[in-house]
Amino acid sequence: MNTVIDHAVQVRLIATTPGPYGVPAVLHYQPADPLAVRMSFPPEISLDGSAVDWAFARELLAEGVRAPAGRGDVRVRPCGPDRTVMEFHADEGIAMVQLNTVDVRRFLDRSYEAVPAGSELAHLGMDRGLAELFGAA
Repeated sequence: MNTVIDHAVQVRLIATTPGPYGVPAVLHYQPADPLAVRMSFPPEISLDGSAVDWAFARELLAEGVRAPAGRGDVRVRPCGPDRTVMEFHADEGIAMVQLNTVDVRRFLDRSYEAVPAGSELAHLGMDRGLAELFGAA
């Protein structure tokens, strides 16, 4: 079964302009790519007016709701008991968003139902194995 998990979340964009404002975003998880999570943002928040997608490790998101995690382009950390902050680093600058930690945990729970922690590597070769089994490879 290759169920795609999409989980709509409301994020607060933290900007240099006065006051953060709400933006819809979607967390994506596909068992066919079991180590990765994607987060999609609408075009209206990008500098060039196009949709923005970031890919990062599912483990990074899971660690980041408990303690600061990440050293590269994506960093995640708790912000009090109810919020999680994500930083996205690019050549153009840094974007920071706050998410409701309950939403992040619900998304992670759904992803772990699809692919339990520790079994990701077994899912990486599943599609190829099935193709070989059915003579499509």
